[in-house]
Amino acid sequence: MKKILTASLLFVLITGAGCGGMRPTVFIHQEYNFQFLERVAVVPFDNLSKDQGAGARATRVFIGQLLAAEAFDVVEPGEVAKALEKYSLVRTSELTTEQVIELGKQLKVQGIFLGSVTEADVIRSGGTTANTVTIVARLVETETGATIWSATNTAGGRGFWSSLFGAGDKSQSEVMRDCIKTLLNTLVK
Repeated sequence: MKKILTASLLFVLITGAGCGGMRPTVFIHQEYNFQFLERVAVVPFDNLSKDQGAGARATRVFIGQLLAAEAFDVVEPGEVAKALEKYSLVRTSELTTEQVIELGKQLKVQGIFLGSVTEADVIRSGGTTANTVTIVARLVETETGATIWSATNTAGGRGFWSSLFGAGDKSQSEVMRDCIKTLLNTLVK
């Protein structure tokens, strides 16, 4: 009986060890034809975390990952910044439906990505630290201003193996890249 319990516990530990975190929460508009999307813009991500540069870093990483996916033609960030100047927004997530439609016409895009970094932190536990990032992103189509894709993902923290064996943790940049890559994989592969 003791051997069965030990074997069962070992099985649970081994199979659960690879789970590395939660899965992203994803919404995909079931009736939208994603073939329509050819050209998109990425609006600078809002930063709701304590890390002052997290929004700008997330925007750059998101654009890089989006370009690497080769799924869309992506408007240059400078063009997006120039188009946003007239709105004088504190947070870009505050764009109204009318502003999204107008921005879409001005940039000649079929979709606009909006996002927020809700957490970018270093978690300390005993003598160890771990970086963690949570990002919320969505894609709004510019004909009606409707959200057609939205995802939330958290990456980082101490995994099972690094906790057990003291393996090194990922940097904040690696955690952010992993978080965004997982987000985008729910839309493009």
